[in-house]
Amino acid sequence: MTATELGQLSFAASEFKSQGFTVARSLFTISETDVLREHFMELRKTPRQDDYPPVDNDNPDPLRRWPRMIHMHRWDDVSKRWLIDPRLRTWLTAILGHEPYAVQTMLYFKPAGARGQALHQDQFYLKVEPGTCVAAWMALDDCDEENGCLNVVPGSHTWPVLCPVKADASQSFTDVTVPLKPGTPVEPVIMRAGDVLFFNGQLVHGSLPNVSSNRFRRALIGHYIVGEAERVAPYYHPVLRMDGTEVDLGLSPGGGPCGIWADDTEPAGFTVTGRLEDGFLHE
Repeated sequence: MTATELGQLSFAASEFKSQGFTVARSLFTISETDVLREHFMELRKTPRQDDYPPVDNDNPDPLRRWPRMIHMHRWDDVSKRWLIDPRLRTWLTAILGHEPYAVQTMLYFKPAGARGQALHQDQFYLKVEPGTCVAAWMALDDCDEENGCLNVVPGSHTWPVLCPVKADASQSFTDVTVPLKPGTPVEPVIMRAGDVLFFNGQLVHGSLPNVSSNRFRRALIGHYIVGEAERVAPYYHPVLRMDGTEVDLGLSPGGGPCGIWADDTEPAGFTVTGRLEDGFLHE
């Protein structure tokens, strides 16, 4: 490893510790990213029994035509190879101090007009004990505020797991969000295809709708848990070492998929915690 690469990893580890996230720019090449993007577009042509919600090509909701894919690594070799890719292994080990375990893959398609995902904490779903989870969020398309890039609350990885409240289903495809104080800074993470965002499982994050006219915002996500973990929610078993072999960990009670589907026709009747504007949460 070159001195430049070591310096990048050292900076990333420091930023991850202080802010709860860091971005590895161009960690995957454009050609690699193109291959991955087309691979998942091809996989999405075939509905699967475990799709949630099921594919519905006649539904006006873009996310019913392009629902997310979950746990692809359990049946797709391309996904598994990406999940334990040596570059992800190197970065994760550098920012965590120890090699993690791998537990989940996800693919978000997010076509034009699709809802976002309300602010949340991944640890609410994974329930890692002791410690927390960490995500590797790879942009398969350039992403910005127009097509619904990820938003984060810097420093919120030091917070406890917050009790959720009802989310606005007209803006979020998931049903709950976390309550934030007005004035809490929320920062968009602008990324290019091939960049990977690493973030702590307690970092508050989410995204707004894709308001572009014709752009996708596809993202490939791997979820990992700290190497000191002894238990994780049942949904995330089997647990893999970064060489692809299984490790036997205990079960944490509860947990489940990262975000439960919410129909955008649900009646409001609840209080929205605020709106995101100018990088801050407002009443």
